[in-house]
Order: sequence, then C-alpha cells, then structure tokens
Amino acid sequence: MKKKWWHDKVAYQIYPKSFYDSNGDGIGDIPGIISKLDYLKDLGVDIIWLSPCFCSPLADQGYDISDYYNIDPRFGTIEDIDVLLEEAKKRDMYILMDLVVNHCSDEHEWFEKACEDPMGEYGKFFYIQNGKEDGSEPNNWRSYFGGSAWDKLPGHEEENLYYLHLFHKKQPDLNWEHKEMREEVYKMINWWLDKGLAGFRIDAIINIKKALPVENYSYPADRDDGLVRPQRMLKDAVGIGEFLGEMHERTFKPHDSFAVGEVFDVEKKDLPEFIGDDGYFSSMFDFNETIFGSSDKGWYDAKKITPDDYKRCCFESQAEMDGVGYFSNIIENHDEPRGVSRYIPEGECTPRAKKLLGAMNFLLKGLPFIYQGQEIGMENVVLESIDQVDDISTLDEYQVAKNAGLSDEEALKVVNFFSRDNARTPMQWTDKAQAGFTTGTPWLYVNPNYTEINVAAQEEDPESVLNWYKALISLRKNPEYKETVVYGDTVPVLEDTHNLMAYYRKGENQTILVIGNYQPQAQTVELPCEIEKVLLDNTKGVQNEYSELPAFKDGKLTLEGYQTIAAVVKEA
Repeated sequence: MKKKWWHDKVAYQIYPKSFYDSNGDGIGDIPGIISKLDYLKDLGVDIIWLSPCFCSPLADQGYDISDYYNIDPRFGTIEDIDVLLEEAKKRDMYILMDLVVNHCSDEHEWFEKACEDPMGEYGKFFYIQNGKEDGSEPNNWRSYFGGSAWDKLPGHEEENLYYLHLFHKKQPDLNWEHKEMREEVYKMINWWLDKGLAGFRIDAIINIKKALPVENYSYPADRDDGLVRPQRMLKDAVGIGEFLGEMHERTFKPHDSFAVGEVFDVEKKDLPEFIGDDGYFSSMFDFNETIFGSSDKGWYDAKKITPDDYKRCCFESQAEMDGVGYFSNIIENHDEPRGVSRYIPEGECTPRAKKLLGAMNFLLKGLPFIYQGQEIGMENVVLESIDQVDDISTLDEYQVAKNAGLSDEEALKVVNFFSRDNARTPMQWTDKAQAGFTTGTPWLYVNPNYTEINVAAQEEDPESVLNWYKALISLRKNPEYKETVVYGDTVPVLEDTHNLMAYYRKGENQTILVIGNYQPQAQTVELPCEIEKVLLDNTKGVQNEYSELPAFKDGKLTLEGYQTIAAVVKEA
C-alpha cells in the first residue's frame, strides 16, 4: 500500500444545519463552522467533511441539490466557503464537501429543462421512461424512502411519461449512461477542487449504474406493496467501474485529492478496484456494523447488535481490507442513530462505556471519522410522538411498522432507536438555552440531556469523553507510536471470549494491545503477552504516564466493567 498524505489524519463530519448557528435564525451555518475551527483544531482534527450546504429545497436535508456551484442562503454564501477554506488552510486543516451525483433536485435547472422538453438534450440527463401500456410504472422498484421509485413527469402526466428517483420524488436520478451529463459532473468536481477543496465524500455512488433496460427488471415483491428494494436491482447493474474509473481519472487523480465513497455491498474480490493503490476512491466507509441485523421487511424486523456481534463485524472488515487499502472507520454519521445508543446495551450507556466504544473503533486500522457530538458522547433522543420527527425515512419506517401490525407505541419505539434525527439534533455546546447552539429557535429539537452532556462541561473535566477522544487522537499522532497505529496490522486476540474485544496493532518493531471488557461486570482473561507500558486506561482518567497495571498478575488481566486499555506489549 502506497503511503498517502491523508493516512495519518483524523477526520470529523459536520452536519452544517445542526453544528453552530451564528446569526440566531435557528439553523447552523458556515460562519458558525468558521468560529469553531479552533475547537476542532484543539480536538486534533485534520480533515473536515461538510454534509451538503449547496442550494437546495431541503426535501432530503440538502441531498437534493438545485445548484452545485452555490451555497444555500440558509447556510451562508460562496464567499463564506472561501473564508472557510482560507481559515482551514491557516490551521493545516483540509475541507471535504459532499458529492451528490446519483441524483439532483427536481428544482435543478437540468430537470426543469428536461420537463420542458423530455425528448431534448436535458431529457437524456435523467431516466425518463414510458410507463406500461396500462399506464402503470415501468417496473416495481421501490424508493429507498418508500413507495414507487417512479413518478409521472411533471407537466406530462397525461403522456404516460415517468422519471426515476431511487430516493425522494424530488431527487430525480441522473443518467450516467449519457456522456454529456458525466462531462457536466466532472466539470463541477474540478471547479471545486481548483477552488481549494481537499476532496469529497461521495454520496450513494453505488446507485449510479442501473440494470437496463429498466422494463426488463421487475422482480418478485419483497413486501405487500408489490415492490422490491432497489438493492435487488443493483445486483444486476453490471459495469459501474467504467463510470467510477473515468471519474477518478478525470477529477480526483490529477488533483491528488481525497475521495471517500459511501459504498455498500462490494465483494472482497472487487475491493482493490475500489480502494487499491490506484482505486476509484482513496477510501470507503466500513458499514459492516451499521448494516448488521437489517431486514428487507423494515426497521421493525431488524436484529439489534450485541457486543460480540460488533466485535465480529469490525474484525471481518479489518480482514477484508488487509493488504488492499484503507477503510474509513465510523461509529455514527448523519444517516445513523447515535452510536453509543446503538452499540452499547440499553441501560449501560455510561461515560466509561462510551470511552470503550471510542477506543475499540478509533484504534483499528483505517482513517477515523468522528461525527459531530460523538466526541462528547451525544445520545439518542426519546421521542414522545411521531409528530416530532423530521426525517422522511423515519416517517416511512413508522408506517411500515404500523402496517406490519405494531401499535403506535411499538412503532414509535422502533423508529426512535434507528431514526436519523438522532444524529441531527443540534450540537450540545453548553448547558445554556438551546445547548448554546442558537440564540433563536432551533430547526430541530435539542436533546434534553444537553444540561449534562455538553462541550463546555467536558472541557473542564479531565476524565470526560471529550478528553478521552483527545487522548486517542494524541496517541495516533504520537511519533513514538504513530507508525504502528496508522499502518500496523490488526490481529484479533481472544476472539471467542464473550463480551471482550481485543486486538493487536502490529508494526515492524512494536506491538500495541487494545483490549476492552464490553460488559458492566468485571472479567479476568489470560493474556498471551506481557504488558510493557500502558498508554491509555479509561478507568484512570487521561494521563501522560501510567504505573504498572495492578490487576495484571501471572499472565492474567482483570478488567473492571467497561474498562479498556491500550498498551505496548513485549511479545505477541
């Protein structure tokens, strides 16, 4: 694996709408992000990924872009982005933006022109298709957000013309088979890279290749609605590499930019093409943990992950990536519930448990991505009514659960656990009104626990989750251990031990053990190594030096509930 400029970095995702509001309108903005750059620098962040802040009607919170070259006035101006790039550069930080090119907004100029003349040039930018002879949809693909992936083309409802939208109906899919459309996308990407972006997080990119012709790809229904999940179609959509390789050669490669793909369901044999030394992307996210237990039936039928499941998912991904490239590791993002509420068993979500989860994920091989609020252990909210929900996917899954026979209360509990709104509640800066996020009324409710969980309080507490994350980042960047933490192999240890997650990071001349007792009860294990020096211990606060571990004797280590340590070992 060729060493790259971004391998030793730490990345941080910002959801602009919920990060920090500088003008009191209840919506986070670019000037607000600029004002918090020093906070992120102090945390140890190098790379900042901004979720979409382009012009958008916000049908899917900015993932429906109406102008790729401009910033939505809710978030600021293009000049604010210029200032952000300049201020980040002063701090040796890098800015990524979201590349959303599977679809655009139905309010984008391209789609408006396509509606004016479906058979014209811009009609070819989209999948505009005749319906069946009986006037029904071209096939039975379901949208990711529920309902048919086909809608009548606006202005042509009587002509049996449909357009494809694998996501919201206001997000028409772009036709990547059309060369002129691809050229417009590459032109836009290079415009942003020339402006000074370090790269992109690439949204939903696996969807750009469709099974064609679409009328040949109806499938047996997987729910009572007669429709089928789009993932089924993607299995028959062969040849995506042609598009991804072209995009890489025309945009990312000439700029030596960083590109991380939101990619699901890539087979191991194809990983070198995606994230090898000259792959389509620099990296791709490890979603093995997030997709665990999912069900075609919906959230209500999903299996909750256990500590042993989580461990197994992490190790499977590390094995797949070994010798191929570099994954980007996450605990949560804007599309997931809060990780501490998901991966720590109910009733056990303590600061110590949050630190264990942080260490277990952060010290794996790969580029760590921290999502805003993760560093202080922000948790899921408790919904009292479905009327509180903003997220379109949550509203759909609530109805799916109700249709399956769940009561209102049962359906609400299901979607509460998985809702994307959990990650989108405002960042909790202080214990003051609205968590210090805004002086106005926030666009989405603030989690009531902000009085206990907030940045200001944790900055003053040396044993806080925030300071634990700073210690993890410091370890990753420490010249004495950096080569091992960044490039060392991941070797699982004591894999079959219940509620224990342990692994070595093995460098050329150094081995670091990371071990955590993933339960509230103490546990004694026999270590196949001798501890030489403890680097981190979540039961002893954040220190520069630790004395010999008192619970290590005769090759046996006793760990307290949710205790985790990272230590240099003599031999492994």
